[in-house]
Amino acid sequence: MIVTPGSLAALFTAFKAEFQNAQAATPTDWARIATSVPSSSASNTYGWLGQFPTFREWIGDRVLKNMAAHSYSITNKKFESSVGVPRDSIEDDEIGVYKPLFAEMGRASTAHPDELVFGLLKAGLTTLCYDGQNFFDVDHPVYTQTDGTGTAVSVSNYQDGEGPAWYLLDVSRAIKPIIFQVRRNYALKAMTSMDDEQVFMRDEYRYGVDARVNGGFGFWQFAYCSKAPLTPESYGAARAAMKNFRADGGRPLGINPGLLVVPSQLEGAARKILVKDANSGNEWAGTAEVLAPSWLG
Repeated sequence: MIVTPGSLAALFTAFKAEFQNAQAATPTDWARIATSVPSSSASNTYGWLGQFPTFREWIGDRVLKNMAAHSYSITNKKFESSVGVPRDSIEDDEIGVYKPLFAEMGRASTAHPDELVFGLLKAGLTTLCYDGQNFFDVDHPVYTQTDGTGTAVSVSNYQDGEGPAWYLLDVSRAIKPIIFQVRRNYALKAMTSMDDEQVFMRDEYRYGVDARVNGGFGFWQFAYCSKAPLTPESYGAARAAMKNFRADGGRPLGINPGLLVVPSQLEGAARKILVKDANSGNEWAGTAEVLAPSWLG
């Protein structure tokens, strides 16, 4: 191939097609447990976390609640993946060798949110959420007054144990347990200008994908973590605990724990609990779906 600006543009179009096709074809699970939130600045502050809307009978004037504001912020981070293609390879028509690489870059860009979101879920025992406690903790403060004042009562969304962690989640709400924040989405770019200094110095064309994104925690009340053995008894205890979660002031939250997220070694146990078996009277069958993403191990 004769290397010209036109041939380089056509080559980038071919590489981009491989990238986009793989990007679109790659399955992903992160949206099952995370809400995508757009960002227009370096970080987003979620001051409204902890404020659950409630209704009252409208008698007289509206009652405006001065809710306690939280300073929980998610700062966007930059991520990149880049490759170099030697000019000699283009001149020698070795383009087919690189097409799978660009397809893999497309797959990786779609899978990266999975890696971030499920990695954050695993880190919930040691990572703070909006109330200043670890996302999974035994000491979440819930206050006796609806405005976040009064006496604080400690509430737990964690059950200790020696086994691998499993997670019961309510993913039926507008805000899911995890927030995936997007400032700049994943896109393929090229540095192929003939007068670029690096092209001149190295005789190499560069292609890269970059994004500005990050993950953070939503409401801890929508998630429960257990390291106890995954049995019908421990699963039932987790459901009961979540259904008893209340907002400040004691109002029930109507939690619906409908997704059981497990590492691969617990997938069989999870399905025995949740999938109906004609040979056994399984009381928990159908009460939640099973999700076993590879990112949990």
